[in-house]
Amino acid sequence: MKQQAIDKINKVINESRIGVLSTAINHKPNSRYMIFYNDGLDLYTKTGKHTPKIEELESNPYAHVLLGYEEGQNQPYVEIEGQVEIVTNDETIDWLWQEQDKTFFDSKEDPNLVVIRIIPSHITLLNSDDAHSPVTIDVSNL
Repeated sequence: MKQQAIDKINKVINESRIGVLSTAINHKPNSRYMIFYNDGLDLYTKTGKHTPKIEELESNPYAHVLLGYEEGQNQPYVEIEGQVEIVTNDETIDWLWQEQDKTFFDSKEDPNLVVIRIIPSHITLLNSDDAHSPVTIDVSNL
């Protein structure tokens, strides 16, 4: 059952690009849509280094992401809890620049461009087509 859930989680993460990133400010949630890319279970998204989400993540490096649940009934989706790392290395930026929509930045050399990496601690699969949904996976045990 665990491997089946992991396979379904990977399918949602690999196929879903637009999701909701939630952070916290002053003990209140703050959510926004983002475009995500993944390397395994780790998620990546680009943003400007002077945005409110970066300030929020610098004071509280934990985030929650919702991915999946396309229109229609019983579509699977995942809730991802994880710790965030702000990435500025050229290798990661080059990779995302090739993969991502370039509408927000004119160049990968833009000094304002940073990448948010979400390193999952727990992933919950919901709306799965089996009787065991929801299933929460402790990623540290994989």
